[in-house]
Amino acid sequence: MRKVILMMQVSLDGFIEGPERDLSWHRVDEELHSHFNEELRTMGAFLDGRVTYELMADYWPTADQDPSSTAAEIEFARIWRDMPKIVYSRTLATADWNTEVVRDVVAEDVVRLKEQPGGDLALGGADLAAAFRRLGLIDEYRIYVHPVLVGRGKSLFQAADAMTPLRLLESRAFGNGVVLLRYAAEPDAAHAKDR
Repeated sequence: MRKVILMMQVSLDGFIEGPERDLSWHRVDEELHSHFNEELRTMGAFLDGRVTYELMADYWPTADQDPSSTAAEIEFARIWRDMPKIVYSRTLATADWNTEVVRDVVAEDVVRLKEQPGGDLALGGADLAAAFRRLGLIDEYRIYVHPVLVGRGKSLFQAADAMTPLRLLESRAFGNGVVLLRYAAEPDAAHAKDR
């Protein structure tokens, strides 16, 4: 069965973006971008909220035509364009670039999607992640911690009524100071205590 994998970049103090959607603090260099490409090219689909989708659709469809793009950026533009995408939005009427618009996160629909053949499903967007987490649909968390304290902005994790026990699968430091923390969601708290 395919997994739903939350892949997000975050500041050390837990923000995915600073005030006014500032992402200038992201330290995505050639090494990190190449790593993202390796991870994402094997995925079966991108699952994004509207904001994340629109941010990506504003740049990546033509990024490989920009003479200043790096080899990793050119490769990612092609990965993004070709990858099937599901954007969860109640306001977006249509979407281009191999994208299906879905109005609501329905657990049974996501389970059916996970049962289909193909690569894992890359989940992006804090609001969408909160909905998936509430329904117990996230199998793995890949959090890329950037060595910066943003101070304020949008938090990756929203308040929740339930705890989500996690098991560390991997940690990796990149040359630019970014650290990947990769966790599996434990099926229940009792099982997590036994590990």
